[in-house]
Amino acid sequence: MKLTHIDQENNPTMVDISDKTVTTREATAQSIIKLPKIVSDQISDKGELNLKKGPVFHTAIIAGTMAVKKTSDLIPFCHPLLISSIKIKVNRKSTDELQVLCTVKMEGKTGVEMEALTGATVAALTIYDMCKALSHEMVISSTALINKSGGKRSIKDGKLCD
Repeated sequence: MKLTHIDQENNPTMVDISDKTVTTREATAQSIIKLPKIVSDQISDKGELNLKKGPVFHTAIIAGTMAVKKTSDLIPFCHPLLISSIKIKVNRKSTDELQVLCTVKMEGKTGVEMEALTGATVAALTIYDMCKALSHEMVISSTALINKSGGKRSIKDGKLCD
């Protein structure tokens, strides 16, 4: 198998997508955050965590959205993309666990997996940053691509479909 970001002279390069077909591309990624009791006890009945720094989950959604739009500035060989939709959700999986989901969609010649992974990760990091005054015992884990469609390969529930 040939690496796609290495040219014939073994130099790093951006993949040439000029011959690819434009399709609807969509990807969903997640990050899981384990919370200590002192943090999880602060989550309201409405599902928000309001601290001195502000509404944590709403801020994380904004930060994740901004990160999706900046992915090509952060990861050297990601193409700048015209994103159609970014949806970020913070779900309470259990009393001590949050799931951050980031779904990114566009019409284009390349996928949006890195954008979804970046959005989920930065949203999770924002939650950590805003809650660290309460505790540093949070753990961000299981950052993974959950679903992907529109390119050569599809992923459903974290498993390759083709």
